[in-house]
Formats: sequence, structure tokens, C-alpha cells
Amino acid sequence: MAPFEALYGRQCRSPIRCFEPDEAKLYGTDLVKDALEKVNLIQKQLRTSQSRQKSYADQKVCDLSFMVGEKVLLKVLPMKGIMRFGKKGKLSLRFIGPFEVLR
Repeated sequence: MAPFEALYGRQCRSPIRCFEPDEAKLYGTDLVKDALEKVNLIQKQLRTSQSRQKSYADQKVCDLSFMVGEKVLLKVLPMKGIMRFGKKGKLSLRFIGPFEVLR
């Protein structure tokens, strides 16, 4: 299986295709070899950056559980120019509530 197909689950549609390094000898040019080396380097760097970003995201994720009857605040991200939750002075609300947990 080609590296692109292994990563993304579909065939590579680039003009150089995703050949194996031993297949590059059939074409007799260094262009294909250089392109394959660059593609492999890019894939390696992409995997490294993806795993780094995943580890950063996993640190911020935490499961929350609430009991029935507790009061909670909801975090809102108001869009610029749309005032759905009101405005106090210059600052838009970041949290609305408190709301009671029903179930």
C-alpha cells in the first residue's frame, strides 16, 4: 500500500503518483526520485505536527459530569456585530446563566 493511501484511505491523484522507491528506477530520471523523497519528508513532517497538535488538544479536554439540580453557567462565543445575549457597557457577555441541570 502506498503511503498516501495508508494515511488517507484513497488513491493518490497527483501527477507523480505515489510510487515505491524501487519503481522509480524504471523511469530512469532523478526527478521522480527527488519528488518521492520530498513527498516522504512532507508526510513525515505532517505526521509529526499532527501528533503534536493532538497532544496539545488532549491536554485541554476534560469530561464534566453534573448532578441533577446543580446550577451551571454556559459559555457563549458571540459573533461580532450580533447581540443575542445583550451587552453591558463595552463588554459582551462570555457566560450566560445560571441554569439548573434537569437531567
